[in-house]
Amino acid sequence: MDTSTATPATDPLRQVPRLDGQLCFALYSTSLAMNKLYRKLLRKLGLTYSQYLVMMVLWEKNEQTVSELGERLFLDSATLTPLLKRMEQAELLTRTRCPNDERQVIIALSPHGDALRHEAAKLPPEILGATSCTLEQVVGMKEQLTALRDSLMKNA
Repeated sequence: MDTSTATPATDPLRQVPRLDGQLCFALYSTSLAMNKLYRKLLRKLGLTYSQYLVMMVLWEKNEQTVSELGERLFLDSATLTPLLKRMEQAELLTRTRCPNDERQVIIALSPHGDALRHEAAKLPPEILGATSCTLEQVVGMKEQLTALRDSLMKNA
């Protein structure tokens, strides 16, 4: 195709990107809305969203190293360490040096952190209800987003 006569209105390569047409903005604004909902629900538990993510990983498997948590949450230790220190101060978890390797820190649930698991189990039905989607739709979206994330991580 001869693009020498194309105008910005007819040449898709020369059109200014529109915000509402961008996948990145749809993901970003949806993430903001989801975080706002979680912030409201997590207030009852005394957790921030970041703390909730850490707690979910520990509820699945207690006693993990900082690096294991970081891998699971896609966070580096420089980001995770201050969060974990605040969570320890709030008596949600404990941090202890690994006896076999002093460089590693083991993160474990405190009794209070473990007890929050039961209250947190009430959140997923509330979130599902707020989406106005069926469970099958949400599962499908989650699978698509996971595949998208994995593809993007390969190219990042």
